[in-house]
Amino acid sequence: MSLTTLGLIIASVCLSAIAQVVLKAGMSGTRIVAAFARDTPVDVALAIIAEPLIWLGLTLYAVGAVVWLFVLAKVNVSLAYPFVGLGFLMTMGFAIAFLGETVTPARAIGTCLVAGGVLLVALK
Repeated sequence: MSLTTLGLIIASVCLSAIAQVVLKAGMSGTRIVAAFARDTPVDVALAIIAEPLIWLGLTLYAVGAVVWLFVLAKVNVSLAYPFVGLGFLMTMGFAIAFLGETVTPARAIGTCLVAGGVLLVALK
């Protein structure tokens, strides 16, 4: 695998991880939280549609998907897909750094084990 392809894989996974954190930030916005408190599905849907962070998160996912298509054009999916496991670590790190989430040692170890297992699969 070339360094360019590896870079595309990392970029796609990173975009997906960032998108996840942006979507969570959007869903934690005051308008959406208030809409959920009213428990009116139409209000919730309208609040979600009106939230810019939701649109940013979805856009990041879309860009990540396009980058992933370039990856799939170059390497077998069985080689590329295990790298998606890195997204677990990235998402956890971004959630800690940008959302202030706390992670228990058990959750951190479990996430690392999953990512490590995925990397083992990628190595053959």
